[in-house]
Amino acid sequence: MLLVFLSFMYCLVNCFYDEPTIFRGNIPEVHGGSSGIGTFAIQIAKYQGARVFVTAGSEEKLAVCKDLGADVCINYKTEDFVTRVKEETGGKGVDVILDNIGATYFQRNIDSLNVDGRLFIIGFQGGNIAEVNLTGLLARRLTVQAAGLRNRSVENKAVIVSEVEKNVWPAIAAGKVKALVYKCFPLSEAAEAHQLMESSKHVGKILLIP
Repeated sequence: MLLVFLSFMYCLVNCFYDEPTIFRGNIPEVHGGSSGIGTFAIQIAKYQGARVFVTAGSEEKLAVCKDLGADVCINYKTEDFVTRVKEETGGKGVDVILDNIGATYFQRNIDSLNVDGRLFIIGFQGGNIAEVNLTGLLARRLTVQAAGLRNRSVENKAVIVSEVEKNVWPAIAAGKVKALVYKCFPLSEAAEAHQLMESSKHVGKILLIP
């Protein structure tokens, strides 16, 4: 189970290890709130006392997000998340966005951010090439950052693990944060696991067991 937590937190802390309590005092929005990383991010943000916004593609998935503590749950198939974010924040926007979609959300993410807001890109499910109006970046002093582990040194990864232990593990040990595992497959059934993942019917993590 430690490996499950680390797989979530590698991605999160890779973004946030310089400021591991980034959610505290801020309003984050988590795209793909029902994903493995999303469900973990919701819990960490709530542990840090944040008001959490999430997007997901079905009412069933949003119900899981709400049970985990999400405050504002947006069905991206039936609602415009920019409009809802503005409504819920008095026109200001959210402070932090954790995005696994990429290109197709890029402009809308910019439009959703508050002054000094930060966009963290952790995936490209919606493509990796986007056209964007940069005016909002300048006008609201926004920061865009991407996460990647493959080109990090062993020493740097050790720092990330250390930050997980210091800033996240106490919440796990106290039972405030848990890994949400949807289904486990033996390695011999990897193809079936990928089919399930591609169907987007799952909530939380899909695990392959050697």
